[in-house]
Amino acid sequence: MGSGEKVFVYEDVANHKERNGCWLLISGKVYDVTPFLEEHPGGDEVLLAASGKDATDDFEDVGHTDDAREMMQKFCIGKVDSTTVPVRKKFKTQTSAVTHKQDEPGFLIKILQFLVPLLILGFAFGLQFLGKKEKAEA
Repeated sequence: MGSGEKVFVYEDVANHKERNGCWLLISGKVYDVTPFLEEHPGGDEVLLAASGKDATDDFEDVGHTDDAREMMQKFCIGKVDSTTVPVRKKFKTQTSAVTHKQDEPGFLIKILQFLVPLLILGFAFGLQFLGKKEKAEA
């Protein structure tokens, strides 16, 4: 498509998620895949499930071939106005979510869980050593 590309609002894309009108939003471009539903190797359910939302991640996760990417260009009907696309929620990964500093209560609890058993064990050995020492003196 040239510079005369049609621009859609996100709501237009979201309203086309039926078998008789199936649009996909992939990387900011809008694709009318209605005529391709029956031909899609993964079945029409896959396309219908990805319609009505930003399907970029769904498309990229599958690992489409270069031929598939080239084929999809004939279904491109325009682009989406990025200001109308809802912000996607980002989830923190476990590694970034678990960053305790040494002065946080969680860190102190972990230290105590390690030190308390060591102190009890040391105390028990100390009592045993003193008990043997007293028996030897008697």
